[in-house]
Amino acid sequence: MKILLLGQGGQVGWELQRALAPLGEVVGLDHDSAANPGGLHGDFSRPEALAATVAAVKPDLIVNAAAHTAVDKAESEPELARAINATAPGVLARCAAETGAWLVHYSTDYVFDGSGDAARDEEAATGPLSVYGQTKLEGEQLIRASGCRHLILRTSWVYAARGGNFAKTMLRLAAERERLTVIDDQIGAPTGADLLADLTAQMARQAMNSEIDLSGVYHAVAAGETSWHGYASFVIEQARQRGRELKVQAIDPVPTSAFPTPARRPHNSRLSTQKLQQVFGLRLPPWQQGVERMLTEIL
Repeated sequence: MKILLLGQGGQVGWELQRALAPLGEVVGLDHDSAANPGGLHGDFSRPEALAATVAAVKPDLIVNAAAHTAVDKAESEPELARAINATAPGVLARCAAETGAWLVHYSTDYVFDGSGDAARDEEAATGPLSVYGQTKLEGEQLIRASGCRHLILRTSWVYAARGGNFAKTMLRLAAERERLTVIDDQIGAPTGADLLADLTAQMARQAMNSEIDLSGVYHAVAAGETSWHGYASFVIEQARQRGRELKVQAIDPVPTSAFPTPARRPHNSRLSTQKLQQVFGLRLPPWQQGVERMLTEIL
């Protein structure tokens, strides 16, 4: 099997390089075409050129881990966000429909308005609050409209040991300050890029070998829920248990309004994963398990 992986340098893309390797030959690309094998185009800001890349690689499976994820910046550059998050996935979907390839694409809880306190399933009404959420929803819609075989994985609060993340920021601040203020009215599940990559490999393999079409949207997040305040508290407690000396004495909970941002955030990012678990027979581990593992790597 031949696999085209786009956005290989990002948090999820990096883990996908590992997780997809046993499935077949992986051709991994990033936005810098000059650094890609054969100079293949992987720049999502020029979506139409991606068709030539798919034609050249002739993949059985396309995995799109590229996205415009700078949520606040997207508010001031909606055209670029739309090109990367909607138009480009639409081009990939059209190519997949023409060639019979499968497409895996990642979406987000930001397609919802974040109201209420219940976990949303895949059929829940969408209502994005931001340019980022709107363009990610448009990407989903273009993929479904293309008629290609696809898996769209909606996730939230993604982190990885590699690169910057919320836990590293909290640990740095906890070493510098005696008091931290962290938002406590946004609820979600921290989800590791490694978990997403492993789910992708398992689900793609099953879908491609299934006699029934498993195409669709699936919610893919770690089990359980917490607030950013709860997440920070857990990280700092775990770090202290591992012998890290920290200056912080208090972590104060504050509302989202204490930190105004250009893009509105959903308060409720809870996603139900029952469909994924039932269709694919997979288990979503507790969010604490993945965070502990990440902390073991970075501390």
